[in-house]
Amino acid sequence: MKKIIIASGNKGKLREFNQILQKFAFEVIPQSQYQVPEVAETGLTFVENALIKARNAAQYTGFPAISDDSGIEIDALGGSPGIYSARFAGENATDDDNNKLLVKKLTNIAEEKRTARYHCVIVYMQHANDPMPLICQGSWEGIILLKPRGQNGFGYDPFFYLPTHNCTAAELLPEVKNQLSHRGQALRTLQMRLQQDYLN
Repeated sequence: MKKIIIASGNKGKLREFNQILQKFAFEVIPQSQYQVPEVAETGLTFVENALIKARNAAQYTGFPAISDDSGIEIDALGGSPGIYSARFAGENATDDDNNKLLVKKLTNIAEEKRTARYHCVIVYMQHANDPMPLICQGSWEGIILLKPRGQNGFGYDPFFYLPTHNCTAAELLPEVKNQLSHRGQALRTLQMRLQQDYLN
């Protein structure tokens, strides 16, 4: 099996990466197993931050690395929290902290104006100096609720309502979420590109 380092310590993300990539003979290893230090996400876009994290993991381990940068964009908040989704309520914010702030900011906004979308950019680098990393992306449209629903997922999932399925992302079964989600879309594109470019 080909080892790939995942440049993340987020357990929810690691679980989703594993579920999707294991069937393609990739051994998914979190960067924590190699004591890779966290790197400052100094980029101004999802693409820049994903590149920074993947390069850092590849540099410290010598293995190919995958990183994602993802977040939620809310129209009524001018696109916020965007790249700051994980630290919306501050540097060490929990999911609960972020969701409380989100609800507070959207309380007086009508539901039809609380349109939002998750974005995900996934970067695959063969090595730290890879001049042509693979960059894959996905987006997922929804509406923000003011009360949480569902026990699955993580982050903003309990508040991210899908009109197409009449439920939140946190009410979906994991396999259904992987089919629909921004990360699932980006991972499928990555898997297709890896098969084309590296596995033939």
